[in-house]
Parts: sequence; structure tokens; C-alpha cells
Amino acid sequence: MPEVEVEGAGTVDVPEDLRLVLAIEEDAGVDIMHQCGGNAHCSTCRVEFLEGEPEDMTEAEHTLLEMRDLLGEARLSCQILCEHDMKVRPLMTVSELGADDPGGKPEEEITPDPMWIERPY
Repeated sequence: MPEVEVEGAGTVDVPEDLRLVLAIEEDAGVDIMHQCGGNAHCSTCRVEFLEGEPEDMTEAEHTLLEMRDLLGEARLSCQILCEHDMKVRPLMTVSELGADDPGGKPEEEITPDPMWIERPY
């Protein structure tokens, strides 16, 4: 089982291939934002990798990060599977933003259907 360390919340063991946004929210108990419900439309579930950044990403993640000028600075936790040990810093949380809720619950599977590409940096 991969270990996911969430800065400020500790380390949790998570099932392999669990979406990172779900690991952060449900397993680590961090109120990470996901306004679009984990569909790579809003970028509120962004994280900074401190260790273990995956080498691949979905085309949807690449497109949104490039459009928002965040490529190389952040990743979308809704588009990442927990396949190995990682250490991350959530960049937008409900409590930090004073939001009413994090957004719609992300599905178990990555949405939209992932088209994997190599990370371009």
C-alpha cells in the first residue's frame, strides 16, 4: 500500500490506485477543495508535490494547468492515482478559503476518462 503524507496532517496508508483527492480528504482528513467534483475543470484540488511526483499526467490535467499558467507549479489531485509513496501540500482548503463546502464528491475513477501523457517538465 502506498503511503501518502499530507503536510500538516500526517501519513496514511491508502489503497493502490485511489485518487489522490480522495486520499487527502477521506483518509488524511484534510478539507481539500474540489469545486468541480474532480473532473479537471476548476483546479481547486491543486497540490504541491514535496516528494514522489508522478511522471505521467492526464491530458485533462495538462490542459487545465497550462491554461491557468500552473504547469510545473501545481498538480490536480483529482487526476492522480496513488501508485507509490508521495508527500504533498494541499494548496486550497475549505477552512483556508472560508468556503461553505469543498464541492461535489469525486467519483472513485478518474474523470474524464484519462488519456495519459508524460509530464512535460
